[in-house]
Amino acid sequence: MAQRLALQRLLSLPARGPLASHGRAFGTSAGRRTTFNVQDGSDFQDRVVNSPKPVVVDFHAQWCGPCKILGPRLEKLVAKQEGKVVMAKVDIDDHTDLAIEYEVSAVPTVLAMKNGDVVDKFVGIKDEDQLEAFLKKLIGA
Repeated sequence: MAQRLALQRLLSLPARGPLASHGRAFGTSAGRRTTFNVQDGSDFQDRVVNSPKPVVVDFHAQWCGPCKILGPRLEKLVAKQEGKVVMAKVDIDDHTDLAIEYEVSAVPTVLAMKNGDVVDKFVGIKDEDQLEAFLKKLIGA
């Protein structure tokens, strides 16, 4: 409770310092919202299956070394697509049901989904050229 009050007080203070003079605050810009973490099955249905845009779904795990390499690489390339595609991150330990439903047997597994259907898939790590080709095929570029 004391922490909540302290946080409320901090947030109500007027902006000061170098960030205030530039009119900036901490947070995410619209360009960064191309990647999101799936919260539950309903969230997956709403934001992935029912997405009007193509979606790259990254099934990963915290303990997976290759996932830690692939994830940021893929996020960077998705962000470069300027909103033509979004990326959903699914932790298989938190969402085992989704991993089973989409037949994920190893991580990282990446699905390309369009109009709720899986249109492409790969397992394991890929280099940037292969990832760019995967994305271009998904968005039709």
